[in-house]
Amino acid sequence: MQAYHSFDFGGAVRIGHSFRVLCVTATAGAPMADRLAALGGRIETESELYTALSGVIDDPGGCDMLVLDCDTLGGEDVAQVVTRTLRAVDSRLPVVLISAGFPSHLFPESREEPICLRAPVSDLSLRIGCEHALRDLTRWAAA
Repeated sequence: MQAYHSFDFGGAVRIGHSFRVLCVTATAGAPMADRLAALGGRIETESELYTALSGVIDDPGGCDMLVLDCDTLGGEDVAQVVTRTLRAVDSRLPVVLISAGFPSHLFPESREEPICLRAPVSDLSLRIGCEHALRDLTRWAAA
């Protein structure tokens, strides 16, 4: 018996190849940074939102993904500020927003839209969010 799946495994993301993450959270000793590092990311943390955005704008190649813990930074307003700011400068950096204020997880097909994960985020949801955010990066790595 053969089973055919409606999805393709050929483009599956290989987590663990040292993707660079800027993790923005106001929590000291953030567990989110450790969880991202467990997926294979090289993590840089920042506690100030505008310092992180300035770094991303000044050096667009400095990281592969931006992860924000919106609840520690001030709530859903942070998500809107980040989205508007990065759109204004035509940034193509993948963004993962984590907040308890989101009604559910959102994995948009548009590369310009941020990935929204509802907190508390499970390890599986975080992994899927990272894979979705880095889907273009791994296509280049495989070529």
